[in-house]
Amino acid sequence: MDLASFAVQTLSALANASSLFLVAAGLSLIFGVTRVVNFAHGSFYMLGLYLAYAVAERIGTGWGVWAAMVVASVVVGVLGAVVELGLLRRVYAAPELFQLLATFALVLVLKDAALWLFGPEDLLGPRAPGLSDALVLGDHRLPSYDLFLMGMGPLILLVMWCLLHRTRWGMLVRAATQDREMLGALGVNQHWLYTGVFALGSLLAGLGGALQLPREPAHLGLDMQIIGEAFVVVVVGGMGSLSGAFVAAVMIALLKALCIGLGTLEWMGLSLAMPKLAMVLEFLVMAVVLIARPAGLMGQPQVISRNSAPPEAPLRVMTRRQRGMTLAFVVAMALMPIALVDSPYVTVLAIDLLTAILFATSLHFLMGPAGLHSFGHAAFFGIGAYAAALLVLRWLWPMELALLAGPWVSALAGLIVGAFCVRLSGVYLAMLTLAFAQIVWSVAFQWDAVTGASNGLNGIWPASWLASSTAFFYLCLVVVTLSVLALRRVVLSPYGFALRAGRDAPLRAAAIGLPVRSLQWMAFGISGLFAGLAGALFAFSKGSISPDSLGVGRSVDGLVMVLLGGVQHLAGPVLGAFTFTWLQDTVARNTEYWRAALGAIMLLLVVLFPGGLVGWLSATTALLRHSRAWVRAWRS
Repeated sequence: MDLASFAVQTLSALANASSLFLVAAGLSLIFGVTRVVNFAHGSFYMLGLYLAYAVAERIGTGWGVWAAMVVASVVVGVLGAVVELGLLRRVYAAPELFQLLATFALVLVLKDAALWLFGPEDLLGPRAPGLSDALVLGDHRLPSYDLFLMGMGPLILLVMWCLLHRTRWGMLVRAATQDREMLGALGVNQHWLYTGVFALGSLLAGLGGALQLPREPAHLGLDMQIIGEAFVVVVVGGMGSLSGAFVAAVMIALLKALCIGLGTLEWMGLSLAMPKLAMVLEFLVMAVVLIARPAGLMGQPQVISRNSAPPEAPLRVMTRRQRGMTLAFVVAMALMPIALVDSPYVTVLAIDLLTAILFATSLHFLMGPAGLHSFGHAAFFGIGAYAAALLVLRWLWPMELALLAGPWVSALAGLIVGAFCVRLSGVYLAMLTLAFAQIVWSVAFQWDAVTGASNGLNGIWPASWLASSTAFFYLCLVVVTLSVLALRRVVLSPYGFALRAGRDAPLRAAAIGLPVRSLQWMAFGISGLFAGLAGALFAFSKGSISPDSLGVGRSVDGLVMVLLGGVQHLAGPVLGAFTFTWLQDTVARNTEYWRAALGAIMLLLVVLFPGGLVGWLSATTALLRHSRAWVRAWRS
């Protein structure tokens, strides 16, 4: 190993760690006080870089570059305050998952806003004046700006420590992280405290982006790229712990540098390409840390908020009217290819809709009755798809047998993942599922001999009797309908009620003899089975499968479908999947800025109908029923 090369790699990694810490510090601060899992934090980072570029172009590329960084950070901080005042303040009383949906919708709006303001091209900023030279180490050069960034991380940590421990505002912030409801009872104005914290956290994210101006171009993919890394750092360090975030950022950066520096190792006749491991190293670290220390390296167990959502109504079997509506929906879907025989695209879209319904319903089973939040459910979808594809392509199984067997591989994966995840709760559980999903994605992305790597697998076609899209549509309709009804039956069985008891009152359920963790472990297996079935149907409908099917984007789509429809209702994922798929297709075909339009619609639904679409329909139906009863009483 070239020591000079390794030294440059290590110092550069420490510079990246300092930049990442700025973003993670703001994210940790916002979550610690408001309990909002802010998906839009990466968007503030992206806007910080874009705005720094725009301001530097306007005022000149000399020493104005430093002023541009400061101005961009302040503007992003003000934008964060506006977002908190105009949006998040309206959804604080909603369940935490709906707050997450609101911030994800904001991601879509801000991405298209950046596209409209700055265009689709990558924008590379000027060099930093005074730091344009480089430090020479052997045959390698380290930019002086990287050394500057290395010092910014500890400096910001020191400033934040002084702010939180030497000022009255900092004392209130620390008190809010411990018990924000008690703080409000003591007369502290929580709303303005939340606004200040959100503005400061956004400013830190904007500063992290602005400082990248001389190092990397601004582009529209920065938001999702940085938010995943920031979440990992925050969770590994411990939610709400700034020092933990700093230690986690440095530790992960050094481990990545070590993997890259080691290159390919030979061990017992095997070649280990360590640089490939660097792609997923942070998620491996997160998985190991959460398994060993469920609250992170320096975090504390989450405090349960007393400002919880109202209790859910008991689950009941479908009424005659609901059974009639369900039958009408299935019949309407069955008649669609016949009625629209001249529009083959509609049949293809309907197949995508059915696989989305099954995927969302499997996720709802985990999130609703089981109360287990998952950010990586696409892993089970992809494992089922890859398993069915490999059975057909490598082992030459008939398509029918592969469709039946593939989902059981996904169910086994669900049981393995669930064995670790049931020990955690809240955001730590969700992030562990994300870690496992990213590990699976990395394997699919790099294992060329088995999964086809980034190219995926092709030629995965259904049997000859299902060659037409119409025939395959009817197979999907039958399989999805039976699967959704089966999941509903499980939820309404004694197991389903015991599962819900473990979700709502785990200590009481354990006291009466219910094996809560075992019940939740089985829920992972059941959910994985049906998600894998959706993935297998998807693979045969497309004729191919790629690592994108296991990516974060598909997991987020599933979350949006469940929350949009209503996580408290069994019909929620069906209506949510239908609405989201239709909106995504319709809006994307009619406007270039389809993300902003879709995000605005989702924000409107979150603000107006925090119970989801099914909750809104139920409330509207009840209101009409009471209105008719009132009219009849008034007439009599």
